[in-house]
Amino acid sequence: MSSSSHPPSPVPVRPTAGAHTTLTPAARTTVTAGFWAERRDVNARVSIAQGPERLAEAGNLRNLRRAAAGETTGYEGDVPFMDTDVHKWLEAAGWQLGDPTTDPELAAELTDRIREIARLLADAQQPSGYLNSYYQVARPETEHFSELRWGHELYTAGHLIQAAVAHHRTTGERELLDVAVRFADHLVDAFGPGGPGGLADRVDGHPEIETALVELARETGDPRYTALAGSFVGRYGGAFPPGGTKGPGRPGYCQDHLPVREAPAVTGHAVRQLYLLAGVADLAAETGETELRAAAERLWADMAARQSYLTGGIGAHHSDEGFGHPYELPHERAYAETCAAIAAFQFEWRMALLTGEARYADLAERTLYNAVLCGVSLQGDTYLYDNPLHVRDGHADQEGTSPHRTPWFSCACCPPNIMRLLASLPGYLATTSADGTALQIHQYAAGTVSAPVAGARVALRVATDYPRDGRIAFTFEETGTAPWTLALRVPHWSATGWRLTVNGAAAPAGSWRLLDGWLRLTRTWTAGDTVELTLDLTPRFTAADPRIDAARGCVAVERGPLVYCVEAIDQPPPAEGLGLDDLVVDQGAGLGLAERDDLPGGVTGLTLTARPRPRPVDDAAPWWPYHDAAGTAPAPEDPPLTLTAIPYYAWANRAPSAMRIWLPTAP
Repeated sequence: MSSSSHPPSPVPVRPTAGAHTTLTPAARTTVTAGFWAERRDVNARVSIAQGPERLAEAGNLRNLRRAAAGETTGYEGDVPFMDTDVHKWLEAAGWQLGDPTTDPELAAELTDRIREIARLLADAQQPSGYLNSYYQVARPETEHFSELRWGHELYTAGHLIQAAVAHHRTTGERELLDVAVRFADHLVDAFGPGGPGGLADRVDGHPEIETALVELARETGDPRYTALAGSFVGRYGGAFPPGGTKGPGRPGYCQDHLPVREAPAVTGHAVRQLYLLAGVADLAAETGETELRAAAERLWADMAARQSYLTGGIGAHHSDEGFGHPYELPHERAYAETCAAIAAFQFEWRMALLTGEARYADLAERTLYNAVLCGVSLQGDTYLYDNPLHVRDGHADQEGTSPHRTPWFSCACCPPNIMRLLASLPGYLATTSADGTALQIHQYAAGTVSAPVAGARVALRVATDYPRDGRIAFTFEETGTAPWTLALRVPHWSATGWRLTVNGAAAPAGSWRLLDGWLRLTRTWTAGDTVELTLDLTPRFTAADPRIDAARGCVAVERGPLVYCVEAIDQPPPAEGLGLDDLVVDQGAGLGLAERDDLPGGVTGLTLTARPRPRPVDDAAPWWPYHDAAGTAPAPEDPPLTLTAIPYYAWANRAPSAMRIWLPTAP
């Protein structure tokens, strides 16, 4: 098969042929075994399969039925954007239908449910194209798009559009796409310059519509949608009336403090900021505007260097679900919302396409394995909304919030968001270079990869148990006669500790080059050739930038892309009155593999050594938790303890328990 006859890949982000990107997601991939096959199987069989039941219980579907019936009372839910949970589930189901490994019975069930909900949406849609159950049922007297700061009308429309694109891209069916196009055309009329709607100066307080419109333009070929997305991006920076200088009312909360092209740093509500930047990256790709690209690169660099947790999680504040000050990254009060991690991953992927730089894929990997995956239980039926890095001793027993997972939320943005990302994961694994001469593997999963490269179809089989094992083997099944480049990402944590073989022998010097995180092998390949990359998964201690006060004097434990934590439930019984917060790590004792079969999900555990922390006591005031710094601390008398650490994504899957990622190294 020639490259020109290679059908378009059903991927979530598909730039046009004329896009100004370095890489293009032209590769088709499947995930057939190993870590991600296991997690995605749970996502399909449990999470996605349960979705309609959860949406029925929460009232989301009843709201749409009321809208379809013309009712104006009885709206259910605490937020005006209940429809988005339906739309995100539809997107997840759509991507799942595009996966050839999906069980046929599940595929048939998903097909029926999508058609049923698509008919419901079409029935609820107004003649103008407008569709939003909150404003149709609960607020029918309110002018449409008059409450955009908090009403989320365009945000909701964006998720509908993305669901429609997913379904059409994987099945070719138009039920959802026709609904989305009618709504998008209504938006063009209402918000376009000179349109009859007269809304050319308005923008949504929760970005999302921007990236959705660009993807709709890619799917339909209608440039009006990209133009409207660009207009929306250009309106931030004074679109809303002043609402105060603190809290959610401040302009920066919804990125309205400065024009996007001028913003020096990420700020405000983390999900809003990152959805907006995903749209900025999409627009930079389609338009080639250097100022937009520069803004995306600048704001990503600020996020990565000064606003990211070790897990890749984003968002330091509970009060506004937002970014903190530079390096303000508290651990026990980390918000790190699951949706923010997903938004970060989407932004990181678009930046990888735009620039071709491996650092974006590096952070995407960290975000995916840690900040995203921790948001859903190992069983796939319960979720975390926010994801702290530290749960103190005794916290689980106190009144109020506790570190446990729940089947759903009153604001259930996170569960279907995880579903749609995991369902679409194969679309984020590999790319080709824009000039068609190279195939890049961004993320490692057992399965297959095929793509048009150097004028021919190439096909590889991937065998690996990554990240449990560092060996990734590629077998060439099809390839053309011209030379081309296979580029494999070497993560920064393995930059000096990897091995490479070609056809069973060490690759000779000069046959490869490592540049900016990409290991490039260029040659004329033949069917049956093999390449094996082994990454260094030696467990390691990690320290933080000293400006991150919460982690100063502490270390974390990592193995490959996985961040580890210690849960009290896995540790030997401490001495009376002691807990995780009383322990100090002995780095000199090193790290080892835990030989235990009782860990959640069969994860690979690690062992480390800790000692009880000295507890100085002021004899003059033994009731007071502070003491003279000049005093000497008594040496601990208890013997060292061997602690077991598990991957952070697997925490909170058993009884509530104290937990830490960052562990002190000194009293």
